[in-house]
Order: sequence, then structure tokens, then C-alpha cells
Amino acid sequence: ARESSLFCIPKENSGARINISEGSCPERIVTITGPTDAIFKAFSMIALKFEEDINASMTNSTVTSKPPVTLRLVVPASQCGSLIGKGGSKIKEIRESTGAQVQVAGDMLPNSTERAVTISGTPDAIIQCVKQICVVMLESPPKGATIPYRPKPASAPIIFAGGQAFTIQGQYAIPHPDLTKLHQLAMQHPPFTPLGQTTPGFPGLDATTPTSSHELTIPNDLIGCIIGRQGSKINEIRQMSGAQIKIANATEGSAERQVTITGSPANISLAQYLINASQSTSPPI
Repeated sequence: ARESSLFCIPKENSGARINISEGSCPERIVTITGPTDAIFKAFSMIALKFEEDINASMTNSTVTSKPPVTLRLVVPASQCGSLIGKGGSKIKEIRESTGAQVQVAGDMLPNSTERAVTISGTPDAIIQCVKQICVVMLESPPKGATIPYRPKPASAPIIFAGGQAFTIQGQYAIPHPDLTKLHQLAMQHPPFTPLGQTTPGFPGLDATTPTSSHELTIPNDLIGCIIGRQGSKINEIRQMSGAQIKIANATEGSAERQVTITGSPANISLAQYLINASQSTSPPI
């Protein structure tokens, strides 16, 4: 409902160009382009439209407390460190000066090098917050290439019964021959792994490409950002890039750790970028 309300914002009113991604996805990307003043005006109009939707939904509701307007921005991971600031100083300053709640996600959005920044509050607080975030992003441009977040279409639920696969559409179970064949193959040859594909997120990285190794050094004080809690970040980088990544044990007297990346040139290049992006960001605030 909130998405459809954006179509009610005339482009000539804000002076900005507003594009909404297509597809039957649970969420869609709204891209606003134009002069800085026009972008801020468009954000203001969107925030006010969301507030109208909230007021309308509360007309016949028994809820007494009014929920805040919430926007979710998509920001390159390499810029999130500047947005958070040293020890969280910058994001704290933005919260205090605007009155908006700001949360930077700890993990990157699926199959991308972008992170979600959630803003909530009054329309005025949100627009002031967006202005300050834009200033930070202009002062600290993204590093390296950015893999944009693309929401996946909503997939129909699948069930397996009697050796066949069915997709659920409304109240009906529709037979799906292709999924049935895959299911039967998986049962005959477990575990089933697509050949020639190292990572489901990036099908262009082919396992038949010759592998090589690349070494780099990481300062000890940044190695934690790459490993993550209980290895969550390094495992995410391995999965997204399709590369093998080994971190050498700490050496006494050394201020750096050796990192070895093995895979195809595309695997290694993507892994390097993700590692660099992790170094430039901080844990979620």
C-alpha cells in the first residue's frame, strides 16, 4: 500500500525523477534522482504520504499510539563506516540533532555489497536525517565497485507429496514437472549440487575457470571486522564470492595477519572487494 501511494506524487511537484523497480517482490526499490533540493523535497513528500497512510489506517483501529514513519535506505557498505563514525560518534550526532531513530544493518543485503539504513520518526525528523546522511555520502564516496541489491520475486510455496512437486497458488496445489525431476534426481544422488556453479548468488562465476591464489595482509585491529561474530562475516564473504579464504594465525611481534584467497580471478576480485568493504565498516550501531 505504501508503495502504490508513491505513484500519487507528481514528478513536477518535487522536480526529481522517481523510479520504482518492477516485479512482484515483497519489497521494491525506489530510486530518486535530480538536484539535491529536489531529492530532499521528494523525500519530504514521500514521508508525508506515508504519514497519511498511517493516519488512514488508524481511523477504525483500536491502537492508541501512533507508529512512526519508517524509511529504509540502501547504502553501499563501503560508505557505512563514515556514516557510523569512530565509535559511533557520527550516527549519534545525527540521531541527537534530528530526533530520528537511525539503525545501520550489520550484514549486507542478499547478493549485494549494500547495507540497509533504517530511519524512523516524524516526517520532519526523517527529511533532516536524510539531508545529513546525504552530506556524509557526498563527502565519502563509495570505494570500489558496488553490487546493487536486487529484491527477489516472491516465490510460491512448494510441497512434495507422492514423489511429485507442487507449487501452492491460492487454495490450489499445481503440479510442477521440472521441480519433480529435480527432486527425484536429488533423492537418487544426494547431495545434489548444480554443476559448474560455485555460488548461487553469482551464477556467472564458473567452476571450470582456472584457479589461482592471492595474498594480502590485514592489520590486527581490523581482522575482527572481517571475521565477524563466530566467523559469520568471513563465512558470508566466502559464500558470496565463491572463493576459499584462509586467515593465518597471529604471529608474535607482528601487527598484521596474512590472508590467502583462492579461486577464479572473478572469485578473488569479489572476495577482495568484500574484505575491503568489511574493513571500512564497523559493527552495527
